Amino acid sequence: MKLCKAQIVEWEKLPVKREEKTQKLRKNKTTMKYIAYCRKSTDEKDRQILSIEAQIAELTEFAKRENLEIVEFISEAKTAKIPGREKFDEVLKKIEQGSSNGIVSWHPDRLARNSIDGGKIIYLLDTGKLLDLKFPSHWFENTPQGKFMLSIAFSQSKYYIDNLSENVKRGLRQKLRNGVYPGKAFWGYVNNKEKGTIEIDPIESKIIKKAFELFANGGKTFMNISRFLHKHGLTQKNGKSLKIDRIKEILSNKFYIGIIYYAGEYYEGKHKLFISKELFDRAQKQFKFTERSKPNNKHNLSFLGLMKCGECGAFITGEKKLKFYKGTQRKAEYTYYSCTKKLGNCLQKPIAEPELERQIRKAVGDVALPENWANDWYKWLEIDELQEKQLKEENLQKLDGEIKTLDQKLNFLLDSYLDNVIDTDIYKKKKNELFNEKLKKEEEITKLQTNGSSWLEPFREFIGSALQCGKIAAAKNTKEELAFFAKTVGSNFFLTDRQLSPSYNLGFAELHTQSLVQSPQTQASEKSQSERETGIGPAAFSLARRRSTDELLPRPLPFAVYQKTFFTSSVMIFMIL
Repeated sequence: MKLCKAQIVEWEKLPVKREEKTQKLRKNKTTMKYIAYCRKSTDEKDRQILSIEAQIAELTEFAKRENLEIVEFISEAKTAKIPGREKFDEVLKKIEQGSSNGIVSWHPDRLARNSIDGGKIIYLLDTGKLLDLKFPSHWFENTPQGKFMLSIAFSQSKYYIDNLSENVKRGLRQKLRNGVYPGKAFWGYVNNKEKGTIEIDPIESKIIKKAFELFANGGKTFMNISRFLHKHGLTQKNGKSLKIDRIKEILSNKFYIGIIYYAGEYYEGKHKLFISKELFDRAQKQFKFTERSKPNNKHNLSFLGLMKCGECGAFITGEKKLKFYKGTQRKAEYTYYSCTKKLGNCLQKPIAEPELERQIRKAVGDVALPENWANDWYKWLEIDELQEKQLKEENLQKLDGEIKTLDQKLNFLLDSYLDNVIDTDIYKKKKNELFNEKLKKEEEITKLQTNGSSWLEPFREFIGSALQCGKIAAAKNTKEELAFFAKTVGSNFFLTDRQLSPSYNLGFAELHTQSLVQSPQTQASEKSQSERETGIGPAAFSLARRRSTDELLPRPLPFAVYQKTFFTSSVMIFMIL
């Protein structure tokens, strides 16, 4: 076949065009300016991912081999599963401004593991602001096919992180079901990485237990506990003492009694315990008492937060005044308590601390249980305890049945949640309610197995507190303890016209009532079991003589009968509670 002259000329020009095209491509390649982006997430699970230093070294070598001009290295240690990486946004901003037109990275998953960041990269390629991407471990070409393959790589990266997150969550849930806390061990415990469990630290556990004991015994502030822990080496990472909030977390952490709280849900822990339930409960009582103290009590006023004004209902505050006596050239400090007057105009006058202390001591002393009463009550309580033990098995069977019912409800609730019948918020709320109810039943079982019925121990504590009231009211220089017992025996104290009006708690209210009914002679009588035929009143006169009208009035009950009746009524109150 013969070629025309025009075709021959065109054929001869082909080598020249190829050479021009090659030179143009080389020129474009040398004018490309790349930003090298390196990222290593702090929560990266794949240990094969190169460190930032290794990525920089690999990209530098790759750029020399491919004759790429890298104008800047930008690196950061942050996860890419959610948008919001500052350095990555800086790379995109430089691309949009035109200072660079290419990106070099180790792998597409270093650039994006979420759909938003991946979409930004592809959009910049579509608009022509981003001309090229280079990866040592992945092929890319700025063509429809190349962008399609890049989007698949981004999708695979997102699938990997989503699947990894789900696997981690599944593993955490299984750990919680097994009763193992899926995180760093709390003070006093240590993580056993080989077994995947949490075990007691033989040294730290003793220090933490001692801290609980010091705090539960009273007289120690959160700062005192922080100093104690610091003295024994339990500090922050920088060596400073633990902050108050951290101390509060330790002293109120139910993990120490076998309860795990994680992601808004409660779980039963299987770890060994070194803090008893009794010690933990005492610490919580002291915790509440300490928290009720006024945070601005800089003058160390003992009775702050105890009373309210009887006229306007505002809190009673205290202040210290310094008085100078010219005659003797001495200074004297006096403390007064008065209404804050924050709820409006109030005409109440201040009261001196000695007078207020006297009235508080009287309020506490009025509900003191006589020692001879306490001895008899303890004996009767032991008899009741023996009777209660006979019913313990029956109560235990009843509580076991209730716990099984709660377990069935929890299982049914979980099935409903898995079947998408209820949403997550309702599931968590209802689960926590059932879990707390189950926990209370289990605590009742523990109390029944150790102390009998649940009312016995609180009533025993009530007897001890009521007996202690007399000692506290009579003791001197115990204002803090006096304030503590005042809050124990009464919930509301009102101050009107410099007179204290207490509102006693149940049990103590009955003691106060009976103390008003019984005469001083009655309370000073002999022991309760020694009954007289004539009772506590005046000796009986002979029927032969004429009797006065007063003698014809009903006589008081025999002391033992009266005391036993009052004991029974007090017991009934605690059984109802």
